[in-house]
This record gives sequence, structure tokens and C-alpha cells, in this order.
Amino acid sequence: MIELNGIAKTYTQPDGKSVNALIDVSLQIDDGEFVAIVGTSGSGKSTLMNILGLLDVPSAGSYRLRGQDTAGLAAGAQAQWRNKQIGFVFQTFHLLPRTSALENVELPLLYSDRSSIRGLGRKALESVGLGDRISHRPSELSGGQQQRVAIARALVNEPDLLLADEPTGNLDRQSANEVMAIFQGLNRSGRTIVLVTHDAEIANHCQRIARMERGRIVADARVTEPKIALQEAQ
Repeated sequence: MIELNGIAKTYTQPDGKSVNALIDVSLQIDDGEFVAIVGTSGSGKSTLMNILGLLDVPSAGSYRLRGQDTAGLAAGAQAQWRNKQIGFVFQTFHLLPRTSALENVELPLLYSDRSSIRGLGRKALESVGLGDRISHRPSELSGGQQQRVAIARALVNEPDLLLADEPTGNLDRQSANEVMAIFQGLNRSGRTIVLVTHDAEIANHCQRIARMERGRIVADARVTEPKIALQEAQ
């Protein structure tokens, strides 16, 4: 699904100095994998995630997504890929405070060209255990429930690839475990997931861990026995 070859990303600071956020990153991720990208702040993991999600472009190297060279995609085509093929989950939930859980989840459908979108929002909420919370506003939900709404929003267009950037960073350990149970369930159903985290315990729920330091991938290994999260979110 994902093939990165020699990816580099360089930013120019206001004082004119260059910062190498990514240096010669090569990575291949197959369909159905659950991969954690681990590193401390400033290691380049979020920059890499932005490139994977077509939110940023590399300064050098190539990124092929399902065989498509993303360098050849115009802005409109990139937007279509993000809407149809990629779901995003972030550390901050980015929910609209005055709208219901269902309305938040249905937002991506406003840009969909599907012939029918009826019931997709409810289905996505049910898939994360919130079928009984569709009318609740974010202020009426716990942090863990808000993140589950955000996951449902990422799923509503039924993307093949789910990108999660520090999805448990604002949650207590129990809520984080519940969220990881959802990700593991989604992965078992065939979804490809790439998860960025600084938390080794969270990373151990994944099948594979790629470790980043100073813009480079310094280790990439399978997890012999991934940690099993709670089977059902409460």
C-alpha cells in the first residue's frame, strides 16, 4: 500500500537556516498492517505522518500510495485521495462543539460523491460503540468518547488507510486502552493503520514498530506478541 524511498523534508527557518526534519526515510507498509511510528518530540514522526496523509510534500525522494506516484497528483486529486482513501485521527479531537456526535461524523460526507450516504454516520458510530450517543454534543461526552467520535468520523467514508497521530495523547490509560481496542478491531477487519506515538506501551499494541530519531528511521521490527487491549470499549 505504502512505499517510501529516500524521503527527505527540509524546512527553512525565518533566519534562513535549514532544518532537516526527515533524512533518507525508506519504508514499505503492506495492506492490513498495523504499524506504530515511535519517537520523541522532534524526531520527525509527525512530519512523516503529514507526508503519508498527503498534507505535505517531501523535499526529495518518492512516495507511492497503492502504486500511484503522489508527486504527480494535483491538489484536487490529493484532496480526493484524502477524502476517499485516508482517514485521519489526531491527538486533539477537532469536534464542532455545537453539533451532535452524528453531525460531526457526517461532516466528511459533505464532500463525498457517493450515490447514497444514508446511514453511514450511524454505522460508523456503532462501529466504535457509540450507537447510543448519536445525539450527544462533545461537552456531553468523556474524552475517550470524543476520540471515538473522531475515529468514527475518520471511518465514515470507509477508507482503506487510517492514520492516527498521537490518538491517545489526551486520554487517561483506561480510555487509551479502549481506543487501542477499537484500532485492533479495525485492523482485524482488514484496515491498514499507521499510528504515531511517543508511548512505548501504546506502540506495543501494534504489529510492527518503526523507531525514529533525528529524522531517520533507526529501527523497524515486528512485535512478537502485540499487547491485547480490552475487547470491548465501555
